[in-house]
Amino acid sequence: MPAGNQAPQIRLDSVLLTLGDTQLRFDCSFAAGTITAISGPSGSGKSTLLNLIAGFETPDAGKVLFDDKDLTDRHPSERPVSLVFQDNNLFGHLDVFTNIGLGINPSLKLTEQDREAVSRSLAEVGLTGMERRMPASLSGGERQRVAFARALVRERPVLLMDEPFAALDPGLRFSMASMLLRLHEQTKATILIVTHDPDELKRLATNVVFIDEGEVIVQATTEEFLTRCGVPAISQFLSG
Repeated sequence: MPAGNQAPQIRLDSVLLTLGDTQLRFDCSFAAGTITAISGPSGSGKSTLLNLIAGFETPDAGKVLFDDKDLTDRHPSERPVSLVFQDNNLFGHLDVFTNIGLGINPSLKLTEQDREAVSRSLAEVGLTGMERRMPASLSGGERQRVAFARALVRERPVLLMDEPFAALDPGLRFSMASMLLRLHEQTKATILIVTHDPDELKRLATNVVFIDEGEVIVQATTEEFLTRCGVPAISQFLSG
């Protein structure tokens, strides 16, 4: 993250969104420079919450605020956000270096400084020497590392992650979580990660936002969240 590009607090202020027969209401905030886990049952609205922050969905009412700056109607490209998804969204016909370079400039008109940034990001995720490899020749963990590297070169102060480790085996999940913690220590970004894994939540997150049936039912520190076993949806999540 460039100097002076301070990670923002993010707040959803009385946000209302109707999708088909489903109505979602979000009132919550995400502390600047921390990792917040977004959890809840399948279909509860976790990915929709990320989409509202990223700008892929526009609320029917309410505001999406970054440090009290109203970005509700801003296009995704105008928001200081990078995204990492479960399927890593790599282009199969492009090599690793080019996939990462797209994060800097979609037209791939890269300066020497840009190319150096790509090489640094590869080193940071442990993929030095794999610049010319094609995605199909990489393991699942390596492809996800490429997706991380692409997010790093964008140097955005907000990182949104939608179950980025869900398709990986337990060993790789642990390794990728460790890498995320190291990268967060470097960037101090505001990170929101959707997860269904209680262990991942405990390992990564400082705070938790728990959603059930399209509403935030708990917003707390991780330590406090883990004491909320009296809430049936949370009890089921923690035991699952």
